[in-house]
Amino acid sequence: MRVSSNSLGAVGAAEKSRVGVIADLVKARLTALVLLTTLVGFYVGSRGTVNWALMWHTLFGTALVAAGAAALNQLLEREHDARMRRTASRPLPSGRLQPVTVMLFGGVCSVAGLVYLAWLVNPLTSVLGGVSLVSYLFVYTPLKRITWWNTAVGAIPGGLPPLMGWAAARGDLGGGGWTLFALLAVWQLPHFYAIAWVYRDEYARAGFKMLPGVDPNGLRTARQALSWTLTLLAVSVLPFVLGLAGGIYLTCALALGAAFVATAADFMAKIARGAETEAITAARRLFFASIVYLPLALGALVLDKTG
Repeated sequence: MRVSSNSLGAVGAAEKSRVGVIADLVKARLTALVLLTTLVGFYVGSRGTVNWALMWHTLFGTALVAAGAAALNQLLEREHDARMRRTASRPLPSGRLQPVTVMLFGGVCSVAGLVYLAWLVNPLTSVLGGVSLVSYLFVYTPLKRITWWNTAVGAIPGGLPPLMGWAAARGDLGGGGWTLFALLAVWQLPHFYAIAWVYRDEYARAGFKMLPGVDPNGLRTARQALSWTLTLLAVSVLPFVLGLAGGIYLTCALALGAAFVATAADFMAKIARGAETEAITAARRLFFASIVYLPLALGALVLDKTG
């Protein structure tokens, strides 16, 4: 049977569309970040030769939990997502998937991931995955409609993946694991305050209580962003202090942290001057700086691991 190029193009477009729907449903970029930080936690926590099979099981189980959490989060927030331009095209608001389908997909992935981690990794990692899942869905998600403190609360489940990686490699919750948790949890705060400022009108329209929504002039938002980049600079020294990494990591962490602080200070200065257009640009730079900071800091930690 002869198939025309137009038919092949249509099939390709349909396949791409299906892949796109799944990528949106599991929040592919966020899930990739979860897996990256889990991998770093596992590698830094490993003593001697890395157990590659165990690492694979850890990443696969974590991916299932993360995908399930992303889907269930969108199920819970579908009505609010429909009111925001940046989320209106997600599978549920756009009508590409039905709630029952998403509920089944999210539930199966979440449970399967936790069982997989308990069976093929260790129970501690599974428990941490369960804490992350429950706190993300049933604490952080509803708090987004109640108080701007949701950002700080959401940093807890967001910071658990590297601790899960550490627990998978070592079977315990050592100081190094908690340091990696703190590094990621603190990083999230200036990252999300920058997003919240840029999209403050959309968040308010969707019914989400974000700090910029109760901070018309932006000074509290800018202060929070600056204070947390300073905190991150201090926290980033701990892997060196604890002997997880050497001087190369320390130098990189201090340089990256100082640049991150400078970007937050610039955002603060623009807000203090009342230059709204410039403040939005500065907030976007702060967001970009956070995206650059994390992989470079984690990369330095991996490359200069001492254990």
